[in-house]
Amino acid sequence: MASSIYLVAAEASGDLLAAEIVDELRRLEPDVTLNAIGSDQLAARGLPSPIDVSVLSVVGLLEGVKIYREVVALADAAADAIIDAAPDTVALVDSWGFTLRVAQRVRARAPHIRLVKVVGPQVWATRPGRAKTLAETVDHLVCIHGMEAPFYEPFGLPVTVMGNPALSRGHKGDPQAGRLAMGVGEAPVLLVLPGSRRSEIDSVAPALLEAAQQVQETREDVRVILHPASNIRPYFIEKYGNRFDWVELSPEGADRFDVMSAATYALACSGTVTSELAFQDTPFLVGYQTGWVTWSLARFFLFKPTHITLLNIAADDTEVVPEFVQTKFKAGRMADEALRMLGDEEARQAQIAAQKNALARMGEGDLRSAEIAAKVLLKRD
Repeated sequence: MASSIYLVAAEASGDLLAAEIVDELRRLEPDVTLNAIGSDQLAARGLPSPIDVSVLSVVGLLEGVKIYREVVALADAAADAIIDAAPDTVALVDSWGFTLRVAQRVRARAPHIRLVKVVGPQVWATRPGRAKTLAETVDHLVCIHGMEAPFYEPFGLPVTVMGNPALSRGHKGDPQAGRLAMGVGEAPVLLVLPGSRRSEIDSVAPALLEAAQQVQETREDVRVILHPASNIRPYFIEKYGNRFDWVELSPEGADRFDVMSAATYALACSGTVTSELAFQDTPFLVGYQTGWVTWSLARFFLFKPTHITLLNIAADDTEVVPEFVQTKFKAGRMADEALRMLGDEEARQAQIAAQKNALARMGEGDLRSAEIAAKVLLKRD
């Protein structure tokens, strides 16, 4: 009898991973029955979402509180859709708060449905108590890092490590192909990666853009290329289109890894893209800013490491990649660092070497994340 699986993803990163898992599910079991709640990537696989989850693409505790009622209503609607579909298994991909609520509702109403959380909460960095909460709610966890598993052992939750999806989905980009696609010749390239959420485009992108403009004004030979995530590209163009007289957008449809590998240096919003840049041997800095209430709670009560970038945390919480976060998130500071690195080949190579070491310590580049997750969902683990 063919498996019946329902995937739930609320944000861009989860939507992409869920779509990749769908590809593997269909490869492993061609007659599998699939339904999904998500966005563009899942829809492109022929799985349109019965509910609109775009409102969930927010960042921060305070921002989340503002849409609490919508989150609860969407969780109710998601549970209704899942119960109606009557799947064997539900895959709850990323997005801790929303997928936990969905899982709790499904568990209460249909306890026979197997629940699998794909990507766990960062118990190693914030609230370890979430391990107990998750163990009480789902049947299996597919996590990114091996260091997560011990947190769940006291609660008896089965755990499978799938590695970092950003690394397993990636391929080594072709710098020459990237330069050809961008039309930059042999000029130094400063790549700006402004984020994948609307809130990041609103609050993080302006300072990254200002820093890039300062670099371009000082170094006219540097070509500045903007590379917003594909899911947020239309919104980014709508919001910042009038600034493109001094900067260029990466060509739509260009291979993102070719573009990354072709960059001399990059300014990146914090997120999965940082591991992708490191995998492409591209040196970069990280910029990030969130609401002050969210930041204060996270810094003083929740987040244990000093740094926010996974590469830095993996390197014994040292600054392999420069971080310009919150009070340090200033365009002038980031521009100064970018100018220094653009002018120092030795420093760039030293950072690339340190990034490689951090990736090696993470130890997940050789795993096929989507395939591993798919096998768990099909009970082939």
